[in-house]
Amino acid sequence: MKKIMPILMFPMLFFAIISCSKSDDEAIVDCFGDSILTELKHSADGTNSKIINYSIKYSGSNTVASVKWTFGDGKTETINTSTGAVSHTYSTAGTFEVKADVTLKKDGGSCTVSPKKSVTVN
Repeated sequence: MKKIMPILMFPMLFFAIISCSKSDDEAIVDCFGDSILTELKHSADGTNSKIINYSIKYSGSNTVASVKWTFGDGKTETINTSTGAVSHTYSTAGTFEVKADVTLKKDGGSCTVSPKKSVTVN
């Protein structure tokens, strides 16, 4: 047992050192965790029901760099603000799957989360 202990301690020490080190050019953004903190919001315009106002609500600690909207009718738009707020006019009524590709940045690293939502336009 005394001979096995030093043999087991070396790999454990080696992995502990590697897991705790971080190079200067390495930045990790937790996309899985941030996907839970990102919500797609929408509301119909009061004067025209085919105009839908979209935004995102992000409650994490990273910075929202951009939002690429896919409106479900073949049109897209990229917004470079933290709320990603945009209005979109649909040409027909129907139910559309809307997606927001939200790019998050922190310390030189980035990731993209993509919440989706079905939106009914009257």
